Amino acid sequence: MRIVIKFEVETGTLTLPVSYNVLIRGLIYDNLNESLARKYHDEGFKLGKRTYKLFVFSRLMSRRFRFNTREKVLEFGSPVYLKVGALDSRLLESFATHLLRKQFVNIGRNVCRLSSIEVEAPIRVNGSVLVKAISPISVHKGLYDVEGKSKTYYFSPWEAEFSKLILDNLKRKAKAFYGESVELPEVEHPVIVPEKVSPGNLKVFVYKKNGMGYVIKGWLGLYKLRLPQFYFDIAYSAGLGARNGLGFGMVEVVRGNANFKEGGSSG
Repeated sequence: MRIVIKFEVETGTLTLPVSYNVLIRGLIYDNLNESLARKYHDEGFKLGKRTYKLFVFSRLMSRRFRFNTREKVLEFGSPVYLKVGALDSRLLESFATHLLRKQFVNIGRNVCRLSSIEVEAPIRVNGSVLVKAISPISVHKGLYDVEGKSKTYYFSPWEAEFSKLILDNLKRKAKAFYGESVELPEVEHPVIVPEKVSPGNLKVFVYKKNGMGYVIKGWLGLYKLRLPQFYFDIAYSAGLGARNGLGFGMVEVVRGNANFKEGGSSG
């Protein structure tokens, strides 16, 4: 399930730092029922030692967007749009209810007024579909160098592991949400192929936690996605790849030309 939120910015322009993902994540957590916020923030959905948030959000979208080179900030002309998806509809229902009650919210230092909330119609797939990443798709694996030190390797869409790890991730998400006994459908490989992706689609996000800065890499662009409906629904609602709860891995089926400009982490 997914919703589209439209905000009007009181000053007419929404000004944010380049890596603003944590602000959107905070907006979501701050506008959930307390028990639900605690569930998603502290617990998530567990499978073994892994934890999945099972929600995802897009980059902010506006018909007027620019990067202010002097101030090194992003500027979105009002109105501004945000898409949020979740496997558990309770998260979206709680988020929408809180926004409707408040009407006004802060995104960073910007005061925004809720203009509308729409529920996206479900997507039915039959074969491959063309999708656009509206937040970067991040696929990684922990590796060790010759000295035994661990590091995170981020895969590009042209590497075979990119598709394989995305499918493995979807399988784990299914088990975390539906239970380990869930029946998983067979899948043809590869499940995702870059259709129109360039080196410029690589985006880099700096995530600060406990005083440390962590680099996360992800890819925008157009992709051919071929998944059974079962997996597609998970991917569309909870995101492709990793770091979905930080705003990575949201895609939408391409239907005609979009006039929106999206702003997010720089590469």
